[in-house]
Order: sequence, then structure tokens, then C-alpha cells
Amino acid sequence: MTLPVRPHVPNLSGERFRVVYRLAGSEADAAQTARTIANEQTVEFPDAVVPDGDIRDQVMGRVEALDADASDGWLATISYAVETAGSDLPQLLNVVMGLTSLLTTVRAERIDLPDSLLDRFNGPRFGIEGLREVVGVWDRPLLSTALKPMGLSSEHLADLAYRCALGGLDILKDDHGITDLPFSPFEERVPRIAEAVARANAETGYNCIYAANITASADRIVERAYQAQDAGAGALMLSPALTGFDALRMLADDPDIDLPLLSHPTFGGSNVAGDSASFSHRLYYGQFLRLAGADVSVYANTGGRFPVSVADSHGAAAGCREPMGSLKPIFPMIGGGMTLDRGHALRAEYGIEAIFLVGGGLHTAGPDLTATVRRFVELVS
Repeated sequence: MTLPVRPHVPNLSGERFRVVYRLAGSEADAAQTARTIANEQTVEFPDAVVPDGDIRDQVMGRVEALDADASDGWLATISYAVETAGSDLPQLLNVVMGLTSLLTTVRAERIDLPDSLLDRFNGPRFGIEGLREVVGVWDRPLLSTALKPMGLSSEHLADLAYRCALGGLDILKDDHGITDLPFSPFEERVPRIAEAVARANAETGYNCIYAANITASADRIVERAYQAQDAGAGALMLSPALTGFDALRMLADDPDIDLPLLSHPTFGGSNVAGDSASFSHRLYYGQFLRLAGADVSVYANTGGRFPVSVADSHGAAAGCREPMGSLKPIFPMIGGGMTLDRGHALRAEYGIEAIFLVGGGLHTAGPDLTATVRRFVELVS
């Protein structure tokens, strides 16, 4: 025997958290996959020689239920000892979907965390209510656009920002591809756009905010955040599929950063798109981002230029806003090819606790950008 017999595992509380996985195949196949997940996500050891006692009974994942799903699949509920999640976000994500992400028949649908585990995360600093206080809008969905196309100078981007803010837009954000580029350097672009938005706000009395894209190499992210904040940006945007979810958590927990955080979905599409996706929209764009501290989750909506189902779109919104212990609900920012004429329908579909993102559609709706934005505001008010 290479291992101790019935080894005692210290510091086990007996408390568990649960993950619901969607599985494909026959019932027998799904049952075997569920057992594989329970092992793979924890002990990762041949089942025949997993030590009896604490390791088998508590440390190893436990299949709690296997139920037929309406979509002709199976939903397996697997519980894990809270201690397996360690004390940080990367380890929790690792337990939820580590090497199991290599299995093409498994998708993590949602997580159910006890307060003892949720309390390890500060979550969003602003959330829906806090962001509404920042922009001063309470009775309608918030409205946003992305500053683009790539290739415009900092001066031209600032001019677009000024005209949009003048029309009453609530949030202006850098496009995800505009970072620190030769034709719009970060240190030049951010103060120019922040000044243009502040100038428009002074003229209108609105509180439009500019979200600067601080996505960068790991050793530059915090520096960019401080620079953007000092330059007058009203929010920060990060792409966690590029930088890691914990980079977002690091910014949210930094006491010297006092700005709302937007999460952009670029590079993460394979995590949620297609039959072999590892995560549901509800979990990836909602629950995970709240644990990481995002105040706004940007994602592609159904009916745009990306193949997203109605169920997935609404699942993401639900994950952003459903009860999750003491973690604040956050705004779903619904974009991905939205057009101006959908504004009224989007409000009816998603309610007022949402942000509608129209990018290029603002520029195809008419020659006067400020007037177009004003019409956008009227459509959802």
C-alpha cells in the first residue's frame, strides 16, 4: 500500500457547496461522467485506491443527484467540501471546472455557495444601485456605446465621446480592441476622452462616465487603473478572459481604486458558445463575474451578429441579478450588434435593470450623432 490507511484530514467543517452540470448521453453515460467529474475535480486519483475515510467521504466530490433535463440531457448536482475551494477565486474556479473542461459533454450550469464561502469574496463594490448613484439615473435602463473604430486618433475618439455625452448617453467605453496602440496611445487617449466627457457634462448637467480599457499585461494592469483614475475616467474596463478573472478581483478589492468595473467578453467565447462549451451564460457572465467583483457584465445578446439563444441571453441577465448571498446584483450590458430600433423592445424584454449597448448602430442611424443619442434615450425612457 503506497498510501496511509484511512488518513485523517484536518480542518474539515462538513459544509459543502454545489455545482450543477449539464451532461450529454444516455443515463448510464451521464452517471459515469458525473462520477468522473466528482473524482477529477478533487482527488484526481484512481477510484479503486482512493483512501477510505475522510478523503473518500468528504474531500472527493459527491454526486448528489442526476435528473433528466427538458433539453434531452441530464443535470448532475455534485457537491464539494468548502475546504477544497481554498481561500481564493482561482482555486474555486479550478474546483468548479478544472480538467473537466476538456470533456466535450459537460457544461457547468450554476453554482450554489454557502454564506461561509461567499463571505470570502467582497464582490462588486458598486453593483446596480451604486452605479445608478454615479450616473444619477434611476427610472430607465442605462445606455452605452463603444468608442470605435480602431484606427481613429485620440482626438477623433474624444470628439465622438463629447458628442455622445452631449446627447445624454450614460456610459462611454473604449472598444475592447483599443488599448495602448500607436494611433491612440493609452496615456494620451484616456485624459483626452475624460476631458471631453467632463466638458459635455458641464454643459448638460448629466453624469455620463467614461470607462477606460485597462486590459494589459499582468504587470501593467494596476498601473493602468491608477493612471485612468487620475486622468478622470469614471470607470474601468477589463477583459478577464485575457487577463484572468482574479485580475478583476484584484482591482475590485484595491482600496485605492474607487471606480465601477466593466467586464468585457472578448476571447472568452469558446467558454460559452457551441455544444462543447464549458459554462452556461448564467454562470460565466453572471455568477463568476460577481465573485470577481465586476459591476457590469458585457455580453452579446440574441438577435445581434453572434449566434446567442434567447435562453442564454436571459440566463446571463439572471446570473447578474439573482440573489447570491450578500454579493450585490450587477448590470448586464447587452450588446453584440444591437440597433437603435430595438431599444423599446429591449426595455420590455429585460426591464430597467440593464444597460443597452449600441456601437456601430449609432453611426448608421443618422448623420447627427448627438441627435441620434437623444433619440436612443427617448426610446427607452
